[in-house]
Amino acid sequence: MTPDSFSDGGEHDSLQQALLHGELMLAQGAQVIDVGGESTRPGAQPVDPSDEQRRVVPVIEALADLLAGTSVRLSIDTRNASTAIAAVGAGASLINDVSASLWGTAADLGVGWVAMHMQADPRTMQNAPVYEDVVSEVRAFLAERAGQAVAAGVEEVWVDPGIGFGKTTKHNLDLLGHLDQLVAEGFPVVVGTSRKRFLGELIARSDDGLGPFTEAELPSALPGETRLVPTNERADGSLATAMWALIQGAQMVRVHEVESAVQAAKILSGNILIP
Repeated sequence: MTPDSFSDGGEHDSLQQALLHGELMLAQGAQVIDVGGESTRPGAQPVDPSDEQRRVVPVIEALADLLAGTSVRLSIDTRNASTAIAAVGAGASLINDVSASLWGTAADLGVGWVAMHMQADPRTMQNAPVYEDVVSEVRAFLAERAGQAVAAGVEEVWVDPGIGFGKTTKHNLDLLGHLDQLVAEGFPVVVGTSRKRFLGELIARSDDGLGPFTEAELPSALPGETRLVPTNERADGSLATAMWALIQGAQMVRVHEVESAVQAAKILSGNILIP
């Protein structure tokens, strides 16, 4: 529900457009529909919580009516406690929290909570992010936040490594390559790679016939330094990385192309019988 999200900003930011898109995602097999009113793309500015709530609450109320009688859930993508409270009151049952700070709100409301890792904040997170060991640092951070949530009484806790949130291409690939280590912490893992910048970089490199990055090239893979495939041409990479995440043990993937992801996940799990 934003005009400036990195991929589909402005495409569904009216109540009618949002409902139509919700109906489509429901028909295509989505199990959770995530609604957000503040873009968290690199460089995005904060949105006043009152504006955020004006954008999301009517949509969540309408989608809750649409989804009544189904098992499909509504998630609120927010960093603001007041917005989370309003959204849950409207029908959301999961708080998708890129700040990993709202576990107390989730405990008070008796809803699920997703803790995502992000270095800095959206305004600055892609300004030369640095880690000594991105896998161990992200894993330790999420385990700590998840443990705090459990201690506070949150019964449903998810963790998300935050692909693209304060990470270079190398960081993203390291996290995906060692996703099993995060899964081993015992909390269900969410992964969102869909249409993200590092895929535009990898696909462009493949299209140009350059092959995989070398270890020497990867540390400098930062915004503005390589050619990118446009956002709407990253579906193949999005699907490949989503299925990789499921193979490694993730239990939820956030996607834009719902139908292809659902079909691929069914094939992966053996739910489609081959005659």
